Amino acid sequence: MVIFSVYVVNKAGGLIYQYDNYVPRSEVEKTFSYPLDLVLKHHDEKVIVSFGQRDGIKVGHAVLSINGADVMGKSTADGKDILEYLKDSSNYPVSIRFGRARLSSNEKLMLASMFHSLFAIGSQLSPEVGSSGIEMLETDVFKLHCFQTLTGIKFIVLADPRQSGIDALLRKIYEIYSDFALKNPFYSLEMPIRCELFDQNLKSALEVAEKAGNFGAGS
Repeated sequence: MVIFSVYVVNKAGGLIYQYDNYVPRSEVEKTFSYPLDLVLKHHDEKVIVSFGQRDGIKVGHAVLSINGADVMGKSTADGKDILEYLKDSSNYPVSIRFGRARLSSNEKLMLASMFHSLFAIGSQLSPEVGSSGIEMLETDVFKLHCFQTLTGIKFIVLADPRQSGIDALLRKIYEIYSDFALKNPFYSLEMPIRCELFDQNLKSALEVAEKAGNFGAGS
């Protein structure tokens, strides 16, 4: 089984910790002749496919590298605008690697804040007083699990839908947070977690959970 990532969000909705445990690689590299038979556009500091799908390349995929060199946002490795570079027939044939671009730090901060708001909306929509808020969201490829402490800290795990024992894992992460972040004299509440022992113990807990497919109370 697979655990994709872990997020910790403070009571104000700020992202104070994030760890990508496993990032699926769905990338396609292909050599093109001129003219390029895909339509590309700038979007959020990236160059993405806006029209045309072929050979595993899909609308929304971003340009990740050109001729084996990773791109930098909207520019090639040597600083040229990607769209302008691909308009020049003298640059062909050209090898382009496409795939889903990883979320930037700013995007992760924004999404954590959005989930915090959705969690609050879920609590307010409840027909009963004292709702726990959103505990799980399910898609066809992953489940989002959330555990909120009494002090309002949210621990979020994204995992394979078949992964079991996530509730116990969330509480184990809370235990690790209490032992290695809160008890750290250099850590300030509500601030980003930068504790090496927290990192090490979190990674160990995720490894145990993945290997077992479960996370027992005695782990």
